[in-house]
Amino acid sequence: MSENEIMTLVDKGVMLPLMEEFYTIQGEGFHKGTAAYFIRVGGCDVGCHWCDVKESWNAATHPPTSIDQIVANAAKYSDTIVITGGEPLTWNMFPITQALKEKGLKTHIETSGAYPLTGVWDWICLSPKKNKLPMEEVYRGAHELKVIVYNKHDLIFAEEQAVKVSENCILYLQPEWSVREKVTPMIVEYVMKHPKWKVSLQTHKYLNIP
Repeated sequence: MSENEIMTLVDKGVMLPLMEEFYTIQGEGFHKGTAAYFIRVGGCDVGCHWCDVKESWNAATHPPTSIDQIVANAAKYSDTIVITGGEPLTWNMFPITQALKEKGLKTHIETSGAYPLTGVWDWICLSPKKNKLPMEEVYRGAHELKVIVYNKHDLIFAEEQAVKVSENCILYLQPEWSVREKVTPMIVEYVMKHPKWKVSLQTHKYLNIP
């Protein structure tokens, strides 16, 4: 297959730049503690300075992989599939989510919401970023808002984001891992004063699992 043919299939979402796939325990947010199969696709231009998977940013470094192969791998492990990145909405998510649903699998996405919402989702975790804000349709569709807290100003940003999601969206504040010892007490105090929020921790890192 020529490079142009491959890129056409990637543009259609029939192939995706696959960075990694693995079976683990969801460590964050509403579904923490749930066994899940993670599909991490490459490609992201949101550019968070504290991103812990910067190697995912350049899609060209990750091999275009058939979604049939990805779905077949996922179906062996779990009924809960989490698609993350990078920024998965860089790509057309309809083909892979439809294929997963045909297998009877639950589809979850972790996204900054910076691109149009594609795909068929059972759960949308929106983690907005200041330098490239979510699109309106992602705010409306989000089941979970997870704001990463690096400093005190992020609490102001979190409130700005909370008014844009639906009233049923669950609100989380999560300490950025590298400054967790400094910001976790601040988050705890904030949530106790503003109980519409919940605390999310990266429990998988405490458990030393992917």
